[in-house]
Amino acid sequence: MSEPLHTVTTLPTERRPGCPFDPPSELTDARRHGPLSRYTHPGGMPGWVITGYDLVRQVLADPRFSSRKDLLNVVDFELPPAPPGEFLLMDEPQHSRYRKPLVGRFTARRMRLLTERIEQITTECLDAMEEAGPPTDLVTAFAKPIPTIIICELLGVPYEDRNSFQEQIDTFMNGEVSDEELIAAYGATQEYLAQLVAAKRANPTDDVLSELTDSDLTDEELRGIGLILLAAGFDTTANMLSLGTFALLRNPAQLDALRADPALTDQAVEELLRYLSVAKTFMRTALEDVEVGGRTIKAGTTVVLSYHTANHDPERFTDPHLLDLRRQDGGHLAFGHGIHLCLGQQLARVEMRIAFAALLNRFPTLRLAVPAEEVGLRPETADIYGVKSLPVTWDR
Repeated sequence: MSEPLHTVTTLPTERRPGCPFDPPSELTDARRHGPLSRYTHPGGMPGWVITGYDLVRQVLADPRFSSRKDLLNVVDFELPPAPPGEFLLMDEPQHSRYRKPLVGRFTARRMRLLTERIEQITTECLDAMEEAGPPTDLVTAFAKPIPTIIICELLGVPYEDRNSFQEQIDTFMNGEVSDEELIAAYGATQEYLAQLVAAKRANPTDDVLSELTDSDLTDEELRGIGLILLAAGFDTTANMLSLGTFALLRNPAQLDALRADPALTDQAVEELLRYLSVAKTFMRTALEDVEVGGRTIKAGTTVVLSYHTANHDPERFTDPHLLDLRRQDGGHLAFGHGIHLCLGQQLARVEMRIAFAALLNRFPTLRLAVPAEEVGLRPETADIYGVKSLPVTWDR
């Protein structure tokens, strides 16, 4: 007879005070009991939470688990399908219809070609920081502008529209607004993108969105693709830059090692991705009865995949709760796995490698301007974890 399973009672669950980089304690506790836990979704439907690295990876690679929004069995009413173009919440063949035209535009080689432009934007942000003098909020001065400018330039968003776009994305990604505000911000962003797509069709320019107008994709589909790329390309990297800097400042030995050996930068980026896992959880729904970890997940059941605990799984990573920039056991799941592996992962890597190295080189005495416990963290209700602001200072 199998042992009784652990039950996760609350999601999202808060992190322990003073431990902003560890997974929430209830999920860490669940992983100690085993990689698979029972969970009841808010609508009363039975589900599962998977916290173990191997099982999360297994489910992400298994086509018997669906990403479709309309199949999520988590509330007591039917969810609508994902809008056209929003391929993160779709299965094959719809998923490939939208992703395939993008793959060649986000290769490692093409992203490396952006190096000079990313370096220029980073330098401009650092120049402005230095001229204004300390203290400053690293989020608004550094972490947000770099990925915002890059993704806007890639998609052809006019310069004068970037601030309003960033504000709308912030609103529906920060996990702190009412449903009405969220819907309004989402609608405003969709309306803006509809106008942008129409403009690109009429007058194509040198950008990804203009290139896509020369395909069989409809305006509505291009709007959805644009929304996914803009939101993902901005919010995830912005939070990795700010939260990653916070983590380095809280681990001075690791920070000193990185400053002493810039060749560590690539390794440091991968370790920060694993350690922070800002894209915390995703969900999949079983299309048929599937055995996972010795248990049967029934058809129609939605499972929560905890990327953060998977990336802190002691069966996969040695001393997983330590930030170790020289870590050798790589293979994190911060960008996911399987057909939904993050399309923009190479862009994010290039941005982080350049930005972290330049920041630490420019400000060798960079430090927090407030006690660590006063740094405002994003709530767990936000899809992407991070800090709301990061006050820093340095010696002039």
